[in-house]
Amino acid sequence: MAKKSVQSTSPTKAFTGDTVVRFDEVSFEWGPNKPILDEISFNVRRGTKVTIMGQNGAGKTTLFGLILGDYKPESGEVHLAQGATVATARQVIPRDQLELTVRDFFAKCFAEKVYDIDPKIDAVLEVVNLKTAKAGAKGVVDVKDRIVKTFSGGQQARLLLASALIQDPDILLLDEPTNNLDKAGIEHLTQFLVDYRKTCLVISHDADFLNAFTHGVLYLDVHTKKVEQYVGDYHDVVEQISARIEKENMDNARREKEIAEKKYQAGLFAQKGGQMRLVAKRMREKAEELEDEIVEVRKEDKTIKPFKIPAQPELIGDIISIDSYSIINPKIHKPTKRTCSVRLRRKNHLLLAGPNGIGKSTLLERIVNGTEGITILPGTRVGYYRQDFSMMDFNDTVYQSLEKVIRSVEGRLIETELRAAAASFLIGADAIHTKIASLSEGQKGLVAFARLVLQRPGLLILDEPTNHINFRHIPVIAKALNEYEGAMILVSHVPEFVKQIRIDEVLDLGKE
Repeated sequence: MAKKSVQSTSPTKAFTGDTVVRFDEVSFEWGPNKPILDEISFNVRRGTKVTIMGQNGAGKTTLFGLILGDYKPESGEVHLAQGATVATARQVIPRDQLELTVRDFFAKCFAEKVYDIDPKIDAVLEVVNLKTAKAGAKGVVDVKDRIVKTFSGGQQARLLLASALIQDPDILLLDEPTNNLDKAGIEHLTQFLVDYRKTCLVISHDADFLNAFTHGVLYLDVHTKKVEQYVGDYHDVVEQISARIEKENMDNARREKEIAEKKYQAGLFAQKGGQMRLVAKRMREKAEELEDEIVEVRKEDKTIKPFKIPAQPELIGDIISIDSYSIINPKIHKPTKRTCSVRLRRKNHLLLAGPNGIGKSTLLERIVNGTEGITILPGTRVGYYRQDFSMMDFNDTVYQSLEKVIRSVEGRLIETELRAAAASFLIGADAIHTKIASLSEGQKGLVAFARLVLQRPGLLILDEPTNHINFRHIPVIAKALNEYEGAMILVSHVPEFVKQIRIDEVLDLGKE
């Protein structure tokens, strides 16, 4: 029996006011035989803050695309309140906008030219707490003239949020807004959303962040393609889902026991013949009625299997030496060189710390490129997890991307190894021939980890590896990194994740 959407009746933080977004039996698919949403219906009230939950690939970002009008449903209708405006802060800045100046980046947020946009930009950057250099000092470039790609990942996350806020929309859509943000950035964004008075829909896997402001949850079930709607904060909803699943499982167990008894009795009465055959028929009919009453219990999201990233075995001695690095002075946005003495051998794990914009990702790029002050042991395979996934060719299919890694290590294709690695990261036959560009950000992250498993690196470099990843997968990933036996450098602003990993040394770029 198909499961219907569920509306919770929690008395706290209930949806109030008139409806601003309504989906009426909306279906959507990505090409033939790739359904994403199946006749989903829900509504969002004006002024509420709603979390969108679901497994990677369940259609969360697609839901935003339907609200924005970027996609059209196969059937059903999406309704917005008359005159309601919508703006979104996406997960990443589009590649074709990375070369723009900040001023041009914000100008693209509007369909028509906005005159005297500079004061609006200054005001909105202040709102998102993007501290930037002040123009006027010698050699300092006005922030509005800076190129977008020169900002750190965390600063780009703030630019994305600001690009939505500058439009002053009635409906604000935020897609993984805490990705790349340091602790201060997350705290600032959280307080902003607590104080926000307009409608906001948020996709996020950060439980503590969501619990601070959520009024309700829309849960997208990747298995049934349906949506379940709940009221309450994030933790309330998790408890409601768990309680409902437990009750449904108990009710089903009771029904299945009764079904078995009815069928057994029907068999006995049928053997006696005569009037007893009518009794047997009624027993079978009752069993069929009970079978129809069995509830399709929501399947839990699949979690990736435990995995291991094998380390390149033949490396002896210092795998990497770091004798100097540069930080970005936030006051004047100029690099300042510093000296250090970092030596990593096998089983040495380094945490690279510091606030957004200090130069962590820049240092990782310098490490990979082998610039002055950094030495990598010759012959070392470097596994690099970039936060923007630019280590992958987005025109490749998943199969081609994994094949390239295997051939670079083995010199030939090992089909069974490729497919086993893909399957362990939930990349099935339906996705393995999909282009990287067409995957959700979470799915790209899983492909990136599959590549590292196949690469067997001697030096593992990870730049915010939990961004976009379903929270169910994170403990599995943490365990794999904790057990990695090569040299590792990690950048992460998620303390709960870092706590699960053995860290031997910390290089804090923010300390004098």
